[in-house]
Amino acid sequence: MKAPRFFVHMGRAFSRISPALSDSCLTNPLAEGNLSAEKSLTVPLLFALLLGVFVGLRCLTPPAVVCWAACLGWIDLSHSPLHLLATKPAVALFTLAALAELIADKLPSSPNRTAPLGLGARIAFGLLCGAVIATASHQIVWLGALLGLCGSMAGCFGGIQVRVRSARALKCPDFVIALLEDAIAIGGALFVVTRF
Repeated sequence: MKAPRFFVHMGRAFSRISPALSDSCLTNPLAEGNLSAEKSLTVPLLFALLLGVFVGLRCLTPPAVVCWAACLGWIDLSHSPLHLLATKPAVALFTLAALAELIADKLPSSPNRTAPLGLGARIAFGLLCGAVIATASHQIVWLGALLGLCGSMAGCFGGIQVRVRSARALKCPDFVIALLEDAIAIGGALFVVTRF
């Protein structure tokens, strides 16, 4: 479909008035409507935020998934200090810790995720997972880590509210909602690490 002549003439007039601006538009892919450069910046950072949310739900599950992804070559951490996450000891350690967390979460004696220990773990692993996603996608590491932290706090405080209210509204045991939360954390983390 052809653009109306008015816009064509306006574009020509504008390029005559400001040649420098016209040249810069020609070299800027965003000016031509190609959003690939912008997308390549924002999408990985959104994934860092999203993975942080899953850390807020289960603080050890996303790091375990990240370790498996790095070990299997789904994400590349080879030229980063984070390459240690791709080692078999790290995979084994985080996998066992994640399994223990999944079991402990169902126990009545399990501490609240907003308690200092649980909150501290979510802060640390939110930062870690965000940094991993930023590193794997060649983005600014500190920005990815910060978004991972923000996501983990949102997942932590928002997740507990959703869990309590869902159990009350659906009149079902907390155990059922906890299993659903497990599935979301595992599936969501797998979704994020397979985007690269």
